[in-house]
Amino acid sequence: MSASIVLSGITWSTPDGWPLLSDLDLSFDSRRTGLIGRNGVGKSTLLKLVSGELSPQVGSVTVSGTTSVLRQAVQVEAGRTVADLFGVRDDLALLRRTEHGEATAEELERADWTLETRMTVALVRFGLDVPPEADLACLSGGQRTRVGLAALVFDEPDFILLDEPTNNLDREGRAAVIELLAGWRSGAIVVSHDRALLETMDTIVELTTLGATVYGGNWSHYRARKGTELAAAQHDLADAERRAGELARRAQDTAERQARRDSAGKRKRAKGDMPRIQMNTLRSNSENTGGEQARLAERRRTTALEEVAAARRRIEVLQPLSVVFASTGLPAAKTILHVDSVTVGYEPDRPILRDMTFSIVGPERVAIAGANGTGKTTLLSVVTGALKPWNGRVRIETPFALLDQQVSLLHRQASIRDNFLRLNPASDENGCRAALARFMFRADAALQIVSRLSGGQMLRAGLACVLGGKAPPPLLILDEPTNHLDLDSIEAVEAGLRAYDGALLVVSHDEAFLASVGISRRIELTKAAR
Repeated sequence: MSASIVLSGITWSTPDGWPLLSDLDLSFDSRRTGLIGRNGVGKSTLLKLVSGELSPQVGSVTVSGTTSVLRQAVQVEAGRTVADLFGVRDDLALLRRTEHGEATAEELERADWTLETRMTVALVRFGLDVPPEADLACLSGGQRTRVGLAALVFDEPDFILLDEPTNNLDREGRAAVIELLAGWRSGAIVVSHDRALLETMDTIVELTTLGATVYGGNWSHYRARKGTELAAAQHDLADAERRAGELARRAQDTAERQARRDSAGKRKRAKGDMPRIQMNTLRSNSENTGGEQARLAERRRTTALEEVAAARRRIEVLQPLSVVFASTGLPAAKTILHVDSVTVGYEPDRPILRDMTFSIVGPERVAIAGANGTGKTTLLSVVTGALKPWNGRVRIETPFALLDQQVSLLHRQASIRDNFLRLNPASDENGCRAALARFMFRADAALQIVSRLSGGQMLRAGLACVLGGKAPPPLLILDEPTNHLDLDSIEAVEAGLRAYDGALLVVSHDEAFLASVGISRRIELTKAAR
C-alpha cells in the first residue's frame, strides 16, 4: 500500500475556544505539498495533528506510512546533543563501549557499525562538520536547524513534515533545503513562506478561514490561479453590490407608490363619497398587498446582502494586506550612520567583528550578508547601542527603530493597541485604530495581548506600531523580517517598504525579499580571524 495521510471532518479549537479548523477534509500522497496560509490560520496545528502531537476534537487522522517532523525551532535542553536529535544516544553509547572493550557479547551483536558513517553523511549533506556528541546549546540557531534536517532524512521516512524549514538558515543552508526537497521522492508536507522553496513543490494547499483549497503545481502556478480568482471575486462583489443597490431602489420606489395610494385612499374616505364597507375592503386589500410586498422585498434584500457579505469575505481571503507609510522627510545627503573601525566580541581575545567600517547616507538600502555565525546580529547590536565596541565607535544621527526577531520593542503583557499608543504618543484613538486596521488588526483584534500572538502576528504588530504612525523613523533596522510573516504579509510589507522613503539596514537570507525592497548595497561579513 502506498503511503498516504487522510484528514476527515477535522475540527480543532484553541484552549480558549478560538476555532482554527472546522470540518476539514484533506489528503496527502507521495507528492511534495507546500502548505501555505496567513499567520494564525492553523498550519502548524495541522502538522501537529498529522504527527500525532495533537488529537482532533472532531474527526480522524489516518496515516499510512512513517513520518518525521522538523519544528520551527529545534528545542535546546541542558545536555542535549546531536545524537539526541538523531534519536541514537543509546546506540552511540553502545559503540563507544565497544571501542573501549566494555561491551558484552550480546551488545556486540546489536551494535550498528554503520551508524556514525550514516550520521556523518547526513550532516555533511547540510554543510555541517560536528561530532555526534556535540552539545546543541553550543550551536547557532541555523546550525541547529541544519542538524534537525539531517536527522529528519536520516530516518528515511515515508513522509517528512517541515514547519518553516528555512527560517534562521543562511544562503547555503537554504540552498541545501531546496536541494533536498527538489530531489525528495517520498511524501512531504512543507509549511513555508520561502518562495524559492515553494517553487520546488508538486502542489500547493492553501489554508484559509474558509477551509483548504488544493492548487496543482508550484508557487508560480498558485499565484497565477490566485490572480484569476481575485479578479473573479472582485467581479462577483461588484455584481452583488449592484443587485443589492437595485433592490434597495425598487423597495424605495414601491414604498413611495404605496404611500401615495394610501394617501389617495385617505383623501377619498375623508370626502365621504364611498360606502363604508367598500372603504374597509379597499383598505384591507391595500394593507395585505403592502404587507406582502414588504415581506418579499425584505427577503430579497436579506438575500442580496448575504451575497454581498459572502463576496466580501472571499475578497478578504484573496486580497493581500495593504501597507502605506507616511514620509520620513529624510534628506538625500544626510549621513545617518557611521561605523568606524569597530572591533567587538563576547569573549576576550575572540572578536566576532574586526575593524568594521561603513556609512549609510540618505535613504540607502543596505543588506548585511554572510553565513551563520559571521556576526550579522552582533553588528546590529553594536549599531543600536545594545553592545559596546571594544575599539572604534558608532555614530547614529537620526531616530531609528529596530525590529529584531523577537520584536522586543513590544511589551508582551500589553495589547497591540496599547503598544501602538505607547510608541506613537501623538496618535489619537482613531489614528491608532486606522493604522492597526491597515495591518489587519481590526476591531477586537487590536486588543489582543502580544504574548498570545503567533510569531508572524507579532512581527506584523511590530511593523504596525513602528511604521503605522504619522512620523515613521528615518532609519529602519530589520533582523530577518520575513522569518515569521505569511506570504501575503511579506508581499504587502515589500510593497510598503518600496514606498518607504527612509533608510534600511537589513539582515535577511531571503533573496526574493532583498530584491523586492530594492537593496542597493551589500556588506558581506566573514568570520573574523582569531
